[in-house]
Amino acid sequence: MKVKKAIFPVAGLGTRFLPATKASPKEMLPLIDKPLVQYVVEEAVASGIQQILFVTGRGKRNIEDHFDISVELEAHLYDKGKERELSDVREIAEMVDIFYVRQRQALGLGHAILCAKDFVGNEPFAVLLGDDIIDSERPCLGQLLEVFDERKGSVLALEKVPMENISSYGCVEANLLGGNTFRVTNMVEKPSREEAPSDMAIIGRYILTPRIFDILENQEPGKGGEIQLTDAILKLSREENIYGCLFEGLRHDCGDKLGFLKATVDMALKRDEFREAFEAYLRQRLAVA
Repeated sequence: MKVKKAIFPVAGLGTRFLPATKASPKEMLPLIDKPLVQYVVEEAVASGIQQILFVTGRGKRNIEDHFDISVELEAHLYDKGKERELSDVREIAEMVDIFYVRQRQALGLGHAILCAKDFVGNEPFAVLLGDDIIDSERPCLGQLLEVFDERKGSVLALEKVPMENISSYGCVEANLLGGNTFRVTNMVEKPSREEAPSDMAIIGRYILTPRIFDILENQEPGKGGEIQLTDAILKLSREENIYGCLFEGLRHDCGDKLGFLKATVDMALKRDEFREAFEAYLRQRLAVA
């Protein structure tokens, strides 16, 4: 069965970016000239996703407005003869079918996924986190979908991270099957360096089978008193094979201030209209420092 639906959990408060996120969602922070979440939606669409569900919370109305039709703005751009800008704005509202559901309480990523049960139904589905921006020739989610099509089981995106940072992630123990594909045998949520079974972290892309919903409905709170998705996937691994894909590409952790700054520099240097002048500016600033 093809994966056609994707879940975007965006109900978090974005406290690491206060005060910028006091009145605007973290997912709407601009990376050059597009909000973070648009990059991830474009990745999903490029991977063949046809329907997206945003699991939102209080204060996330800006996300809905961004992906909706803006009659007044389009009329203004048309009157001013700004055809390129008008095309860009219209494309945002037309790129994919988008739906919304409210997560009324911040009970964790696992609970956010459970809120999507009625939308997903009895189908495999994707989960994408909006603050992981992945720059790659092939969409990261598309790489996971290739593994899913071959293995017919849930797939986690994996990235090797420095061991001093492993406690910030869910971590896996896994056996290499070939290429960049692993069979996951164990998972630990945010382990200490001593407890971590490997340096392979789970990052914000998943393909999951619908069996996960039955597990989440009976899941006890884990670390932080939240319903942890990693704990549910570990239980799922006792019933079904879970696979990992060590994806090809560069991930920017835009949920972190330094990661966001690095992403801004890297993405700007990839743009023809900025590259030469921006690189010259950076060299000048470094020389002064």
